[in-house]
Amino acid sequence: MLQLFSLSGRTALVTGASRGLGASIALALSQAGADLVITARTLAALDATAAKSRALGRTVTALALDQTDTESLAGALQGLAIDILVNNAGVEHVAPSTEVTPALWDHIVDTNLKGAFFTTQAVAKGMLTRGRGSVINLASLTSFVGVPTATPYGSSKSGLLGMTRALSTEWAGRGVRVNAIAPGYFRTELTEVFYQDQAWADAMRAKIPQGRFGQGEDLAGAVVFLASDASAYITGQCLGIDGGYLSSI
Repeated sequence: MLQLFSLSGRTALVTGASRGLGASIALALSQAGADLVITARTLAALDATAAKSRALGRTVTALALDQTDTESLAGALQGLAIDILVNNAGVEHVAPSTEVTPALWDHIVDTNLKGAFFTTQAVAKGMLTRGRGSVINLASLTSFVGVPTATPYGSSKSGLLGMTRALSTEWAGRGVRVNAIAPGYFRTELTEVFYQDQAWADAMRAKIPQGRFGQGEDLAGAVVFLASDASAYITGQCLGIDGGYLSSI
């Protein structure tokens, strides 16, 4: 049974792997046996993630990649045989909806949704040729519920869930699975600004049935499961990793 979860002999691409959830996901995949291709906007930002994975004996390729530069994606990823893709790279910015500018909208949606799609397109061509692959998209609680002042972010993550379902049905018969995970409230570099408000943090924790915020390692099992043969008959699904939040509201 445990062999079903092994990723030995496979290569995983994790975008936005320099810190936070992306770094945790990359480490989990390497612990399960996968070699890595990791991306961030700068190579130096990937040093820590690469070092931890190489210490496990994995081969690691680090790429400086701007996911919003869709014209460069295909060229940057050309020639890479990817078995697992985790679309983690993302940005968030809160603002009253009446103050959202076209530039802010484009920045968030182009990174979280458009960039994820074209990264998937570039990688999936090889997967479809080989008849095997797993794509895991990082959705969000905002894929399911509305969060005030997060309209562009919620729109991008709702779109990502729609993309997951559409691609899963298109590619299911060709051996490529597409699923998503929806992390709940995780304290990371990206979200730290919210947790500095102690009143907000206390109120939000009280809404989580498990009574705590998520930690990077809480994603490990779900990501390895969806990447591995243990989930061979699962596609088009989104797994909430939220301490029970969505089930309780």
